[in-house]
Amino acid sequence: MNLEGLEMIAVLVVIVLFVKVLEQFGLLEATVEDSVEDELEMATVCHRPEGLEQLEAQTKFTKKELQILYRGFKNECPSGIVNEETFKEIYAQFFPQGDASTYAHFLFNAFDTDHNGSVSFEDFVMGLSVLLRGTIQDKLKWAFNLYDINKDGYVTKEEMLDIMKSIYDMMGKYTYPVLRDETPRQHVEIFFQKMDKNKDGVVTIDEFIDTCQKDENIMKSMQLFENVI
Repeated sequence: MNLEGLEMIAVLVVIVLFVKVLEQFGLLEATVEDSVEDELEMATVCHRPEGLEQLEAQTKFTKKELQILYRGFKNECPSGIVNEETFKEIYAQFFPQGDASTYAHFLFNAFDTDHNGSVSFEDFVMGLSVLLRGTIQDKLKWAFNLYDINKDGYVTKEEMLDIMKSIYDMMGKYTYPVLRDETPRQHVEIFFQKMDKNKDGVVTIDEFIDTCQKDENIMKSMQLFENVI
């Protein structure tokens, strides 16, 4: 895999791997055309209809879709929340020969929008709505938030390198030819220079979005998961 291929992974891996999380939760196997018995089950599980109505207004999911998502979420997370260790366990299953813990940590922090150490169903479905049903700009803003580790509104070269190293640790052993240890830094140098248009040493969200939108491959790939559920 060359630097260009790794560059695409850096932006798109959040969506690809999040779909893996959905598969783990069994959410991709459900359909909205359930039997009457299933609908009764959903009605009993969804004990906060006012919450679902609010989420319906805040997301791009229908109430039935939210009921299905909630049922799957509660089946896997009876407590109603997901902690960081759960994220790490999920990604460890998909990359047993790599180390996914650091990437899972960064991804968890991107979903934990109120920074309370847990991801609720509301956090989960809001992020899912962006990744699967959001506009290109919505998805890129979400990806930028992942890169912006300290949440100060800018992405530094060090932050981008930390994310790239975490992806390399998780996926590098699956590439052919095997990537050299210096590859993540080389990639960041090239990609960061492309994004940092005014050469001030940081990448703003506008610079990030503008660069990604001009990459035809990234734009095509961003649309792959719009009809997952």
